[in-house]
Amino acid sequence: MKNQTHPIVVVRRRKHKGHHHVHGSWKIAYADFMTAMMAFFLVMWLISISSPKELIQIAEYFRTPLATAITGGQRVSNSESPIPGGGDDFTQQKGEVTKQPNIDDLKKRMEQSRLQKIRGELDQLIESDPKLKALRPHLKIDLVQEGLRIQIIDSQNRPMFETGRAEVEPYMRDILRKIAPVLNEIPNKISLSGHTDDFQYATGERGYSNWELSADRANASRRELVAGGLDDGKVLRVVGMANTMRLNDRGGDDAINRRISLLVLNHQAEEAILHENAESQNEPLSVLQQPAAVPSAASPTSPQPDQR
Repeated sequence: MKNQTHPIVVVRRRKHKGHHHVHGSWKIAYADFMTAMMAFFLVMWLISISSPKELIQIAEYFRTPLATAITGGQRVSNSESPIPGGGDDFTQQKGEVTKQPNIDDLKKRMEQSRLQKIRGELDQLIESDPKLKALRPHLKIDLVQEGLRIQIIDSQNRPMFETGRAEVEPYMRDILRKIAPVLNEIPNKISLSGHTDDFQYATGERGYSNWELSADRANASRRELVAGGLDDGKVLRVVGMANTMRLNDRGGDDAINRRISLLVLNHQAEEAILHENAESQNEPLSVLQQPAAVPSAASPTSPQPDQR
């Protein structure tokens, strides 16, 4: 029948979202996770191979400013106050005083770091150059109290100089000219010392002796350094030590005592040499012991009596 109503059925179909656009997102998340885990295990491995002293230094680096960590000054962990910078009593007007880093000590550590860097560069230079590597037994490089010491040691089979003379042998010339540019990287001055064995000249010390020979050999080494590119003014001192200083308690006639010692001076050693040789610092004892002059009563600055 026409008047009979039929219910209208509305069918709603849900559209299924496609998953093709999320197929690669999990890979990005997984890659980030693996990167983080690798970094984590790398940090754990570094911590596991570090010594207890290194672990303390690492902790102090993150806990304190870098300058304080280097100079060994007061740390936050040393404070007795629960509030950094505050006193034991919150009613106090004055808090804890911050200790300023020791600038001189910081400079010493920085200079030590520079010398250590030069030592590493010299070792690397020796290893990379076949000629220098073959001469490694003749080179001794170490840090001493006065700075970085480079010793070029003679041997019975391979002398650095002609016997009894100051003419530099070719291999000695190669060593000096190759290390000269490395020494220019830091502003430190250089001291050169020549050493000989106990063998004396026929005339003894009355004529040309080991004193002159050691000084001439040190000066010949200086000339080779300059020929290799050493900057003017880098050498502060050239001395001859003759046979006064044996090496490693060897016999006086041992060839190892014939050597050139090149010392890259630290600031303290340089100041000591300058103070020793400066004319203004070496007044005669009689002058130093004189009492200070007492101004006379009639000095120009004193009021003069009326002469009228």
